Amino acid sequence: MTGHEYSAAHITVREFDESVRERPGMYFEVGLDNPRLPITLLSVAAQHALHPATRVAQEHSLTSMIEILGALRFRVTINQRHTWPDSPPLGYHDSLIGPEWWLLAAIGALCETTTVEIWCDGRGFRQELAGLRPRTAVRGFEPPPGSGTRITFALDAQNLPPGAAFPADLGGLDVHGPYCAAADGPGTVVIRDHRNTP
Repeated sequence: MTGHEYSAAHITVREFDESVRERPGMYFEVGLDNPRLPITLLSVAAQHALHPATRVAQEHSLTSMIEILGALRFRVTINQRHTWPDSPPLGYHDSLIGPEWWLLAAIGALCETTTVEIWCDGRGFRQELAGLRPRTAVRGFEPPPGSGTRITFALDAQNLPPGAAFPADLGGLDVHGPYCAAADGPGTVVIRDHRNTP
């Protein structure tokens, strides 16, 4: 048996968004060719809102809303307390979405466009992304009351099976996931489907 030597030349380092597109099953448990991917992404967004990173909030403590805006477009709004001294912290590729919301960032990696808005104490910041990479600089906007994060996703149809869309029946949407063991709390996820709204 011959020994093998490995060096840095044998290692390929992938950026986060490249890794998501190459192996989406690692993040969502379904591949790009699976027709269940769109509803799985909705479920993942809801699950992440109810089970955020520990530095963001306790599980089942945040209130959030998921709005379906079109066949492959949806928005997630999370009532999340922000704190920043002068300017908001930047995350992936100097965008407004960082590793504290890594699953939402993973969804963004499959998008044609992603719009991120964060606000607190009367200050709001907004940024347009192509997938997960900034298309515009961070800009101020007139925020709603309170404090929160709002991300609008427009999934890239080229990353999905032909004819992929969010189903009309959302009964298969799982907001807790198979590993949820957290105690009940005040957190909620409201789902609104605007596709048939005149």
